[in-house]
Amino acid sequence: MSLTLDTYRLLGRSGVRVSPLALGTATFGTDWGWGVDRDEAREVFDFYVDRGGNFIDTAATYTNGSSERLLGEFTRDIRENLVLATKYTTLRHPGNPNSGGSSRKSLFASVEASLRQLRTDYIDLLFLHVWDFSTPAEEILRGLDDLVRQGKVLYVGVSNAPAWQVSRLQTIADLRGWSPLVALQIEHSLIERTGERDLIPMAREMGLGVTPYSPLAGGILTGKYSRADLTATSLASEGSTRGSFNVALGTVTERNLAIADVVKEVATELGYTPAQVGLAWVLRNPDVTAPVIGARTPAQVEENLGALEVDLADSQVERLNQASAIELGYPHDMLASDHIRKVTAGDLQIETRR
Repeated sequence: MSLTLDTYRLLGRSGVRVSPLALGTATFGTDWGWGVDRDEAREVFDFYVDRGGNFIDTAATYTNGSSERLLGEFTRDIRENLVLATKYTTLRHPGNPNSGGSSRKSLFASVEASLRQLRTDYIDLLFLHVWDFSTPAEEILRGLDDLVRQGKVLYVGVSNAPAWQVSRLQTIADLRGWSPLVALQIEHSLIERTGERDLIPMAREMGLGVTPYSPLAGGILTGKYSRADLTATSLASEGSTRGSFNVALGTVTERNLAIADVVKEVATELGYTPAQVGLAWVLRNPDVTAPVIGARTPAQVEENLGALEVDLADSQVERLNQASAIELGYPHDMLASDHIRKVTAGDLQIETRR
């Protein structure tokens, strides 16, 4: 494979060019207890950009706004060189119901706050962050389109939403001539593959570039957890650290550790780290535009960039796929069955496009 950060890719059905790994900045700022301070964040940012990276991911509420504020400072002199992605919908002011959600009011207020915090006149890519199950699709789309027409937002995308809602949004946008969605951000990794049921195939059909977050499953695939952590009280007692966060999410499980074991085996065979192999598996998917990497140090960024050089053999990919396999469920398993093949095609040989 052997890519570099300046081997740019088109984002979905758009002409914007982005690096194959995006820099996630949810750790920029210490407000949540496990982030990095200004100087450390600056080192991480400079390391990524100096190596040709141009795709930066944040959100209005990451580290209570510190992430955007730090990026506003860091990007001031190179703003045009970067593709800045931010998000709206998470609650910005506790107690104010309209400071969160997908409504037009929340959207416009959040974007104005992001523009101030980022010290910029426009946002390259704006994601709807979390589906709220209450705002009409037309209200969301018209608001996004208005911001694009005003020049405050260039491209729009969606994150953490059901596939049928995303495809509905895209269809309405197409029929009404509103700004289309160009990106889909979902959790996707060897540990979290359920997006393969509907979300990723939907993105392929609808022209959305996939930018997976947590491609290393919060660090589970780096190999730093062991069976002892299944019952350990030390992680849970660490307060606001990432380790206790993973325990709270329930991601330190026997299944996930078994997947991590296979990742370590493949990494040893190739002479790379488990993190690099885990990222390489995500990058190998042709539907993925750019996984979002999170790092606290330049060394971690450098390690993640090494994934661009990993060349997984087909046999190794198969082992990783088998270790992490999920049931696709109905109707996918039924439609892929030999019985359905027989009753719909018989003995005919029919080529299908992907």
